[in-house]
Amino acid sequence: MIGLSNPHSPEDMPPPPEPPPSHAPRLAARIFAEGGWLQSGHDLEHRPQQEAMARAVAAAMRDDEPLLFEAGTGVGKSLAYLLPGIIHAVDQSRQLVVSTHTIALQEQLEKKDIPHCRGIFSSRPELKKYADFKSAVLVGKSNYLCTTRLAAALKDKHELFSTPEHDELRRIAEWADTSRDGLRHELNPPPSPDVWEMVNADSSACARKYCDCEKCFYQRARARIAKASLIIVNHALLFALINAGGAREKGGATRGILFPDDFVVLDEAHTVPGVATDHFGMRLSSYGVDRMLKYLYNPKNKRGLLVKLRAPLETLQLVSDAIEAAHQFFSHIAERVLAQRAIVRVREPGIAEPWLNPPLQALIKAVRAYADKFDDNGEAGRAREELLEQYRKLNTCLATLRDFLKLSDDESVYWVERTGRRHTIVTLRNAPIDIAPALRETLLERNTSVLFTSATLAMGGAIEPFQQRIGATGVRWAVEKSPFDFERHMRVFAATDIPLPSPKDARLALDALIDYLRHCTLRVPGGSLVLFTSYADMRAAAQALARDFADYARPFLMQGDGRSRTELARLMREAGNAILFGTDSFWTGIDVPGPALSQVVITRLPFEVPTHPVLEARAEWIRNRGGNPFNELTLPDALIKFRQGAGRLIRTAADRGVVTLLDSRLHAKTYGRLFLECLPQRRITRMTRENRDDVFLPFE
Repeated sequence: MIGLSNPHSPEDMPPPPEPPPSHAPRLAARIFAEGGWLQSGHDLEHRPQQEAMARAVAAAMRDDEPLLFEAGTGVGKSLAYLLPGIIHAVDQSRQLVVSTHTIALQEQLEKKDIPHCRGIFSSRPELKKYADFKSAVLVGKSNYLCTTRLAAALKDKHELFSTPEHDELRRIAEWADTSRDGLRHELNPPPSPDVWEMVNADSSACARKYCDCEKCFYQRARARIAKASLIIVNHALLFALINAGGAREKGGATRGILFPDDFVVLDEAHTVPGVATDHFGMRLSSYGVDRMLKYLYNPKNKRGLLVKLRAPLETLQLVSDAIEAAHQFFSHIAERVLAQRAIVRVREPGIAEPWLNPPLQALIKAVRAYADKFDDNGEAGRAREELLEQYRKLNTCLATLRDFLKLSDDESVYWVERTGRRHTIVTLRNAPIDIAPALRETLLERNTSVLFTSATLAMGGAIEPFQQRIGATGVRWAVEKSPFDFERHMRVFAATDIPLPSPKDARLALDALIDYLRHCTLRVPGGSLVLFTSYADMRAAAQALARDFADYARPFLMQGDGRSRTELARLMREAGNAILFGTDSFWTGIDVPGPALSQVVITRLPFEVPTHPVLEARAEWIRNRGGNPFNELTLPDALIKFRQGAGRLIRTAADRGVVTLLDSRLHAKTYGRLFLECLPQRRITRMTRENRDDVFLPFE
């Protein structure tokens, strides 16, 4: 590798300058102390748990050390990391990256907590210098409109689009004239995917070299990000960017996660292992390959990038050949492998013949040769960059195919699945069996502070399982429990006479479950969130109970009815007495304070059946090491999810309500006590169908 020579040896180089001192520990102590600035100047109650967290966070940031911190609901963890984090960022001219899992928390930070921080900083002379900190929300490049690409698409619309798409292009152009941020979600109805792909910023054609930084929405956003002391992002994008190189790719070779010299807070950190596993793996779909190839040339409408750039007919034919080969390849997998099941693990190499490889190789060679015919200046330079970008994408696709067909990585699990609304998309997947090494390398060994925080990190009272899962063995940790009065504000009822889950008693168990749901939801005057582990059980219960809910004038909401989780939560808050049925994603992140959520019903303990390839492979890996997959994987994950589900109930100090548990394994199995011990209210009232009228007593 050829680079700039350095005439000095490392010993001759001057040491890097000492960073400015961080005042975060000293100021955090004064802000959060009893009688401190937060309490005296803003009429907020002193929370010892919040003070402990703020002090620990400030020290970890000052020392560039990782920290795991479980903060129960009501601790006020957002302010406990934002205030010291912003102070530290401003003092040292570094960037604080805060990553969340849910949109709800991201919106809370952006619209409530960040303005609150500005108000706190503005209220004290000692903090005034921090009040003008800049913040920004980071979203993926493909969400932004690029005005340069839009102008090019308008100019070349006849080569790029069929006639019906011209109106869509014109609609996007009219919206661009009035849009503030140029973000796709602002455009209603959403833009056509085929048209948006030609005008969004996720292209090498959107770059400072070609774009007017005052006009291009992405370049303007990029400038805001560069100036921001605080950057908000979601876990999915964070790990996608880290996997693409992160700070190392941007020149931060020794310190930093996403940007050089940054430091990071991972809120809702209990979701990090799952999100990281998803994004540190490989994904190649029939839909994605088809779109990639038709972006170059679509044989049906005779349009695409290569048509716009006047590529020879031989190159267009190579694209057509690759499209046909891709169809043959993915159809074979759909018909031979996925005919009976939607997800199938691949254990042996050669699941299909490499029909797509030779056409891709020929196309890659042709695209590169054609790119080399353009020089580096002006329009020709932009055309060359676009072709080289497609060349790199084609190479990545080919490398992924080769890896998948050979099962090259012994540390990963491979599988194929049908995805999409109609389950017609064939997707090739792999993922690391053990995510700890990747997280350790990309987060914990970057010489900077990384805070993992959540209301639920401990599993069965122990935080060590989570430490091991993320490769953080030996990292400092702390737990601060919720300050809420669960003794007075939460009641827990557990049914003991529902048949245990088994194929033999499945119908009896479902009938008993439905009977309990009818009784418990209609007895509670406020809203009820009913959490299922099975779509089939949820649909069966909905079919059996919808008429009862209507007869009692109770609004009934259910996941999967076409409305988003955010929309369903909003409707529940507004209704005040709705009954909401939800499955997997509703166990976490739903925030409905007050009487609108007066009961959480957990229909089954949230055990993941290890049939998914990732869980199956992890179970085998644990077993091969002499471990117990149930104790080391299945049970810890279920405990965290159970805590998250029950935690939906009490969201503010004034909230009160009941948690109703409808799984007899809590009392029939030895592990049941671990779930009951997870609850902040230890007094459990057992009930049966004979005594429930007398003992099931919700708050009035």
